[in-house]
Amino acid sequence: MNSELKKDLIIIKDGKSETLHFKSHYGNLTEEGLQLSLIEALYLLEKDKIKVNQDGKEVSLDEMYQIIHDNGLFADYLVFRDLRNRGYIIKTGFKYGSEFRLYERGTTPGEGHSNYLVKVASENDHIPLKDLSSYVRVAHGVNKYLLLAVVDQENDITYYNIEWTRP
Repeated sequence: MNSELKKDLIIIKDGKSETLHFKSHYGNLTEEGLQLSLIEALYLLEKDKIKVNQDGKEVSLDEMYQIIHDNGLFADYLVFRDLRNRGYIIKTGFKYGSEFRLYERGTTPGEGHSNYLVKVASENDHIPLKDLSSYVRVAHGVNKYLLLAVVDQENDITYYNIEWTRP
């Protein structure tokens, strides 16, 4: 499927894009076509499911990696790819102040609710306790668990399930 890079979105106008959305739960359908995030597009480009074009020229895999780096999304991409490869459905968590919402295997958006909010950090990040507390409070307030995905210098990911507990 051919797609077009427009600023920080990828648009697929191909009729097969609806299948990609409804079967695999990528992107958002709009009047323009299927809108993918840069992260989703890189994942699908890696899997050889789409081709990305910009101004009539094909964008290479290396160029997409550079775009991801330039937008400060590399750690987010690593977490997205890892979770997607494990069979989870991932949607944006922007509304909840996190990078992603995570749906358990077998649960799909629209048919069920996500169980987790995923917050991404590198091992060198300093997260103030007040910020971590607010992430947990938001997750708890919307009946979700918080997964803190920590990406180390070797690009390995460790997941921490953080829950609010009443003493």
